[in-house]
Amino acid sequence: MAKSKVEAVDREEFSVSVVIPVFNEELTIGNIVARTRSTLEQFKLPYEVLVVDDGSVDRSAEISQANEAVVLRETHQGKGNALRLGFKRAKGDVIVTLDSDGSHQPEEIPLILRCMMENKLDFVIGSRFFNTGANNAKIPNVNRIGNRMFSDLIRLFTGVKVSDSQSGFRAIKSSVIKKMSLDSRGYEVESEMLVKALKMGVRIAEIPISFEQRTVGKSKLDPLKDGTKILRSIITSYLF
Repeated sequence: MAKSKVEAVDREEFSVSVVIPVFNEELTIGNIVARTRSTLEQFKLPYEVLVVDDGSVDRSAEISQANEAVVLRETHQGKGNALRLGFKRAKGDVIVTLDSDGSHQPEEIPLILRCMMENKLDFVIGSRFFNTGANNAKIPNVNRIGNRMFSDLIRLFTGVKVSDSQSGFRAIKSSVIKKMSLDSRGYEVESEMLVKALKMGVRIAEIPISFEQRTVGKSKLDPLKDGTKILRSIITSYLF
């Protein structure tokens, strides 16, 4: 199955950096890195896998290195800060981000890249909600409702409909990221990136992705605390 997805990618020459932020995910990160590298190897484009260790106190960094990822370490400051460091160090023409907890499928990276290249896009979001209802049941109600509220607010501000503004599985051209001034330290980084990209007038689209609710470990997202930060980020990113 993964092979057919890879073969479908347009072979236009470009390089890819996959940035994976991690905080205490030793049970899943090795599998995610290995599958990411295997997927990228199959379509033979220049690539790198950057794991940004956000101050983990388990073996996340060591396991990532054992699976041949480039590991960047920092003190624990949050997902947004980790992504910003990864973006700064990434060398690829296109930057892909995905989560380290196993909820995203690395084998679907080529689908996102294919969508970007065939449609000449700058930004592609892997959506848990786009043209599919099955995945909704796998997402906690509070997360689903919050995501819809944030997506609707972004649509109100920008006029662009996005079904999954909080998805961490996405691809964006590095030239676009370099034009952004990102400030987020936490989970609000996805909203900040999206709103600022839309304000820049970039070409953006969504494609449906698979989603697996984590079965090991515990989510670090606090619906109330982080939800408030996301709301503030959407407003400030649009106004300033």
